[in-house]
Amino acid sequence: MPDGLAAHADPHGPASASGFGAAGHADAHHPALQHHFQTLAQQQEAATLGMWIFLVTEVMFFGGLLVAYLVYRVWYPEAWSEGSLELSIALGGFNTVVLIASSLTMALAVRSAQTGAQRATVRWLLVTMALGLTFLVVKFFEYKDKWELNHIPGPNFVFEGPHARQVEIFLSLYFSLTGLHALHMVIGFCLLAVMAWMAHRRRFTPEWYTPVEMSGLYWHFVDIVWIFLFPLLYLVDRARQFG
Repeated sequence: MPDGLAAHADPHGPASASGFGAAGHADAHHPALQHHFQTLAQQQEAATLGMWIFLVTEVMFFGGLLVAYLVYRVWYPEAWSEGSLELSIALGGFNTVVLIASSLTMALAVRSAQTGAQRATVRWLLVTMALGLTFLVVKFFEYKDKWELNHIPGPNFVFEGPHARQVEIFLSLYFSLTGLHALHMVIGFCLLAVMAWMAHRRRFTPEWYTPVEMSGLYWHFVDIVWIFLFPLLYLVDRARQFG
């Protein structure tokens, strides 16, 4: 081979010419690499894009209910103030702190997976699951209180005051929004349980931790939704009442 061509020859041979270097060749043998991807990095990028698209559809899912909430709030501001005062700000605030803490522990779980710390990954995932379960238990007691007061929208709904029917609309949206959010929490809890089992089985490595990272994105989304729901349902109209 002439010296000029030899100087520009690819040190990794034909594999590099087709898009594979030494790392790409190693990725090709990784058990987590799906056959339709060339490298783990490409596979992770595709998974990340897919998760963000999914989360956009979830935003639109919650968005319809939030638009209904805002429209009715403009129509019935007094009823919205009365309905907001029926919610426990202490329990709602406690759950907000719980979810913020769970976002931190989820981030630590992802970081542990990135560094190959399998035991730490399992530990932080379990802590996140415990915080998620705490949130759901608190929400159960909130719902139980509404049940005992006959504040469940429907034929047995009871509320004293001139805006009873409008307050029922508020509580209908409250149960719809928080119930949908709680369903996402349950799904996230199950998802993290699978991730913890996989981490316990040492399925993740510093080269491949995509499932944990995608689960983290989902969990953070659920937490962010609650950050919006808490002031909308518990704080805004309460501030208006006493402002």
